[in-house]
Amino acid sequence: MSYTALAAVAHRIQVGQPLPFNVRNADSTLLLARGHRVATAGQLQALLDRGALVDLAELLGDRERLAQLPREQLPAFWREGLSRVAEVLQASPAPGFRDALDNAAQPVLALIERDPDLAIFQVLRQEGGERAAYGARRSVGAAITAYLIARRLHWDAEAIERCFKVALTMNLAMLALQGELAEQRTPLTPEQHAAVLRHPHLGREMLEQAGIADRDWLIAVERHHENEDGSGYPTGTSDVGEIASLVRRVDTYTAKLAARGHRGALAADVAGRQMFMQDPGHPMTAALVKEFGIYPPGCFVRLVSGALGVVVGRGPTVATPIVACLIGAGGRPLPAPQRVDTAERVHTVSGVVGDHAFGREFTADELMQLALA
Repeated sequence: MSYTALAAVAHRIQVGQPLPFNVRNADSTLLLARGHRVATAGQLQALLDRGALVDLAELLGDRERLAQLPREQLPAFWREGLSRVAEVLQASPAPGFRDALDNAAQPVLALIERDPDLAIFQVLRQEGGERAAYGARRSVGAAITAYLIARRLHWDAEAIERCFKVALTMNLAMLALQGELAEQRTPLTPEQHAAVLRHPHLGREMLEQAGIADRDWLIAVERHHENEDGSGYPTGTSDVGEIASLVRRVDTYTAKLAARGHRGALAADVAGRQMFMQDPGHPMTAALVKEFGIYPPGCFVRLVSGALGVVVGRGPTVATPIVACLIGAGGRPLPAPQRVDTAERVHTVSGVVGDHAFGREFTADELMQLALA
């Protein structure tokens, strides 16, 4: 390993925010792990005074670093990346929010670029966790989706990243409320309804207070529930803008994939079909369906042979994904996942199933390992 003095990269540390790299003693032993918080400027200065070091390999750009990793190591980076983003969102509007969001978002953007199929898997398989984190998880799933759709539409790099950040922050003003509503089986109270109507404008105000000055970002957050026909909220404007228009569709689609107190998550093929029927012919919706396919990575499916498996990759068409079979055609569990190409007639997908079809529920770690099958 090669090291550099922490003093040379101290500008990358934000007091009160997670460390972006490991910090080592002068003898190279680990002192503080990446993600640890340096609570005060005095603590940071103490690290500098003791001659702390940083591994140069950790200073590579996120894309360069992730490009060198074996695929089987990516799930751990996804867990860390999603956790960091969710933590930053839940802490908003904390001091240093803008820099903290940028630092947390970059690894996730790099992970999406490295393996889009694994990125879609995260969107489909976000269930579980504490209620307080529900809104943050939803925001991350929407941001991943928005990034992929904007890229498929051939937007420029700046617009694609802005779209990602708009989706990530569009519900900043109602993250806690989203967690409540996810478990609520009764209609919204008048207070909850008012908070929902208010959140686009309040979200913009929170971003402005956090130092976000990107006008296109702010406008898109404020208008992400507006419709081109003027039927949206909070103002009923028909001047929506491309980013807000895309993010609204993404929000609708990912909401269908998420379980709520009064209903389970919609099957991905049903969610995609509903989007297409509700918005026929619109290029953004068409791009969404093409990007995710009828059976996106993360879906549990049954094949015409009777075999059961999980979609682990997109195929040549929206209806022919790559599937890792877990249960064979005879109904017996396979000793190891068997990867098949559903473009072959014998392996055609007959439909989406729930995890109940397997007679068990899968843990988050098991699902991530299946994604690599």
